[in-house]
Formats: sequence, structure tokens, C-alpha cells
Amino acid sequence: MIDLAALGALRAVGTSGSVTAAAETLGYTPSAVSQQIKRLERQAGVPLLERVGRGVVLTTHGRHLAEQGARLLGDLEALQSDLHRQANTVAGHVRLAAFSTAVRGLVAPALPPVLRAYPGLRVGITEREPWDAISDVATGQADLGVAHSWGDVPLPIPRHLTSTTLACDLAEVIVRRDHRLAGYPVVRPADFADEDWAATPEGSICRQWLNRMFDGTGRLPRIAHVSMEFDSHLALVRAGLGIALIPRLGRAALGPDLVAVPVADPVPSREIIAVHRASMSDSPAIEVLLAALAPSAAGGT
Repeated sequence: MIDLAALGALRAVGTSGSVTAAAETLGYTPSAVSQQIKRLERQAGVPLLERVGRGVVLTTHGRHLAEQGARLLGDLEALQSDLHRQANTVAGHVRLAAFSTAVRGLVAPALPPVLRAYPGLRVGITEREPWDAISDVATGQADLGVAHSWGDVPLPIPRHLTSTTLACDLAEVIVRRDHRLAGYPVVRPADFADEDWAATPEGSICRQWLNRMFDGTGRLPRIAHVSMEFDSHLALVRAGLGIALIPRLGRAALGPDLVAVPVADPVPSREIIAVHRASMSDSPAIEVLLAALAPSAAGGT
């Protein structure tokens, strides 16, 4: 009989590309994951991993077992969700992956009342970029993901995932109170074409949207400073080193020195979504968490 825990370990190794990364994802030690894989190999009677350089990859047999096993694990997940629904039980461990401002402005405020109401429920939070959160849910490394989609910037969602819209979040240009744009009721790309920007790294969703705001102008934003953290952007703007485009959700208080100016043409809005595997659609825990996150998201924007 194939060990289901070991099957999950094999899938994690195949997804992450190493025993160490799989162990971190699963909350085990690398030694424990290695032992699970060896036990699975004895049960299956075929080699499942092979070493390539310093890492490991799944053999042909390993890939087949992981792919078929994913369907089996999905069926078991759906069965467990159905049992919890029949028993009206909100319990278990939910692994939640969310982008940074959602962790700060959405997840953290929403969770305490839920955990007090359902003492049998545990939620583990990992900060992930939107596409990574979706990938983690798709591959079984997380159960619930919170992501954001800006305008027409693509954010592909696999077919076996279910998506729920939580809220719409707006971004505004943040400037110092003594900046020439501070008194504008609304700004357009032509108004800030020659400004220095504090921005997220190239390739990030927020950076892509900032670039899209300059479509039709024949130029790109002049990026002077790069940081993943919006708090750092605020500090740079406060120091007079540039301006920044920052969403409202999870944004720190601007204080007396900074002003948020609305943007038009195009309005920088993002859709906040939650994703989970369709096999968990009947899970009371997922249902309770989605209900808690939606009002918080609406309040945060």
C-alpha cells in the first residue's frame, strides 16, 4: 500500500527540485523527507529520484507516480472537505500564501476573530508574490492564496483552481506636501513624466503597471530607486528623493509630510483575489476564511 504522506513528499520534491526545499515546504526535516521517499521507493519497487548535480529530479516512474498521485490526493482532499461540511466542523491546518501588503493590511487584521471563533482551526501564513502564491496553491504547497491583478497585466490561474474576488484596491501617486503635484486634484502621465520614481523591481506586477501608465507617451518612468517594500518608497518620498505609486491596501499612514494624489488615464486599480483548489470548495475552513477576508479587503481599500 502506497504511503500517502510519502506521496505528498514526492510531489513536493518534484515541484521544488530538492529534498531541502520540499522539507521546508512540508515542515519536516530533510532527513524525514528522504526517509519517506525511500519508503515509497520500497513500496513501489522502482526508483523515483535520481541525482543531477547537487539536486534531484524525479525519474520517469517518479513523475508518473506524482502526477497520478496528485489526482488521488485531490480526491482525498475533496472527501475530507465534504466530511467537515457534513459535520459542520471548521478545523485543520490551512496554509495561506499572500503578497506583502495583503499580509499586513488584510490577512493579519482578519484572522484573530476567526481563530477565536474556531479553536480547532490553525492558519500558517507565508508571504509570496502573486504568481508564486497561485503556483503554491496549484501544486499543493499552499491551500489558500491571496493575489492581485492589475488592469490587463496577465495573471494566469490554472483551471483546477477556483478564484474569488475579494475587493478592488486603488493606487495613488505619493508626493511630499511641498511638491508641485501635491495640490493637483488628479494627475496624468504628462504631469509626472520628468519625475524620479521609487519603484518595485523590474518584472514585478506593480512595476509592470507603472510602466503601463506611460503607454502612449513614448517614454518609460524614470526609475531612480528600487525596493520591494512600499514602506521604503514612502521613506524615499519623504526624504525628497522621488515620488511613488503605492496602493492603499496595507499602506502605512502618510503623516503630515506626504500627500496621496489620485491618478487618471488610466486609473491604477488592482483586483484582490483569493484562489484555492477546486477539491477544497466544500471545505468549511476555506469558506470561513474567504468570508473573513472579503469584508477586511473592502475596509482596507
